[in-house]
This record gives sequence, C-alpha cells and structure tokens, in this order.
Amino acid sequence: MSFALLKKAYFDMLLIRRFEEKAGQLYGMGLIGGFCHLYIGQEAVAVGVQTTLKKGDGIITGYRDHGIMLAAGSDPRTVMAELLGKETGCSKGKGGSMHMFDLENGFYGGHGIVGAQVPIGTGLAFAYKYQNLDNIAVVYFGDGAANQGQVYEAFNMAKLWSLPVLYIIENNEYAMGTSVARASASTELYKRGEPFGIVGKRVDGMDFFAVQKATQEAVQSIRNGGGPLLLEMKTYRYRGHSMSDPGQYRSKEEVTKYKEIMDPIANMASYLLDHDLCSGDELRTIEKQIKEIVTDAATFSETSQQPHINQLYREVYANR
Repeated sequence: MSFALLKKAYFDMLLIRRFEEKAGQLYGMGLIGGFCHLYIGQEAVAVGVQTTLKKGDGIITGYRDHGIMLAAGSDPRTVMAELLGKETGCSKGKGGSMHMFDLENGFYGGHGIVGAQVPIGTGLAFAYKYQNLDNIAVVYFGDGAANQGQVYEAFNMAKLWSLPVLYIIENNEYAMGTSVARASASTELYKRGEPFGIVGKRVDGMDFFAVQKATQEAVQSIRNGGGPLLLEMKTYRYRGHSMSDPGQYRSKEEVTKYKEIMDPIANMASYLLDHDLCSGDELRTIEKQIKEIVTDAATFSETSQQPHINQLYREVYANR
C-alpha cells in the first residue's frame, strides 16, 4: 500500500472526525434541527471501503451518513450546509442529516427508514448488471437493520440473479440503546446471508488495514462475476445513537477501551510515525489543514441562505 494512499486515508478519517465534532457543536447551538447521528469512531470503515471503489460504483446507507458521504468525496461545505438546512446544501436544504444525496460522487443517500436502503441498493446492483456495467453497489446497514425482513428479501434476489453488490453491516454493538446480544438470537451477523448462499466474513472495523484488505478481496470477487458478498464490520460509535441520546446504557470503561486502545485514527497516526512515513510536524500540519476546512464549511453554512418557499414543491417528482 503506497504512502500516498495511507496519508490520504489518515487525512480522510481525521476530516470525518473533526467534521462530526463540529456538527455536534452546531447541533448543541441549535443550528442543526431534527435528528443528527454522528459517525465518530467508525471512520475506518467508510475510508477503508472507499479506497477499493472506482468511479461509477454506487454507495447507499442509512441515516448515519455524513462520514460515508465525506469518504466518498463530497464537499464538506455542501454536507455541512445540508445539515443546517441551507439552499447550498447537497440536497438543497431539504434532506437534512438523514437524507443526503450526491449523485456526482456515487452517493445514493442517506435513508431514514431502518433497512430501507438495502432493497434500494440491491436495485442499484440490478441496474449495473442489466446495463452490462463494470460497477458494484455497496450497501451499508447496521446491526439493528440486520433484523429487518426486507434485508432478506433483498439477499434472496441478489443471490438469485448474482448481482454485483457488497453488503456491509456496520455492527457498532448497539441498535439505538439495545445491545446486539439482547436484540439478535444469533450475534454472528456475517452469517446472515448463508441461507441464501451469500458468503460472509467478520472484519475488525476499527482497523483501517483490515477493512481495506477484506473489502478489496470482496470487491475483486464481485467484479469478476462472483455475485453478492457480505462483510460484518465490528466497529464502535463513541457518541450516543443520536445527539439526543446520552448513552447511559454503556459503561465508561467500555467506551474508554475503544477510545484509548482501538481508536482507528490514533492507531493510524502511530503506524505512520513508527514506520517513518510521517513526522509529528507533518501530522500537525494535516490537523491544521483539516481544522481550516471544517471551519470554512461551518462559516459557509452559517452564512448561506435558507431555501426559498417556492422550492417547497420542487423536485418532489422526477421530470419525464
């Protein structure tokens, strides 16, 4: 893996972290309305997966979408503006935190209904195969959505038609406030596709290198016509389910363990330093650059205009 790729991965993970921290701050100030689900702690998943994709591949996820969108290459300005409901947002201020969209970068949303993105993403894969395109669909969903019936209807069709789709379960241990062990009769989520013949694998989602390697192998298999695959990324969110969740169902010791021992960004920084790929000064320069990007995104968003009332009924239906 090249130094340039590793440096970009570190940059992208840190950008997501600082962006989400700023979003949390703006939410606390009352500048972001509705729900807001932060991606802090899960950065290695989105960035590791993204390194294996190419132009034309499609990405779709649930409502914890800001981090995945930034990893896909979306402009931090338009993502932040969407959070603030401004007309300069990527969805023109109509989507907010849970319903973002960026077709130019292959990002098909942000979906608020639990599990709804799975059949939609499977449909993307069907379109790629129908049009004889060498592209794949990456469908993210969480451990809670893994118990939804529509997920298994999609699995059946994906395998039946050998669709080019990679299902990624972001298992961050809790569906809202309920642990996986309390909600799932079987906690081996990577085996959920086995009844349909979909091979699964469990991956350390806190380790960029593990994510990148497993995803690269899966993507290559799918592009070669191997059909759908499933990866369960064992990850962890540091914040509550949403900004309104204090997360009191977890112990401080549990959260501290992940932050101090398994943090993907701190561990990547240590790797770069230990292998003489970056100096401390270079890492500090990256931190400064990201701070400027995030500050600029926040300023841009706060000074942007609200959508005009005449936009209310526009883009409700597709033009034919």
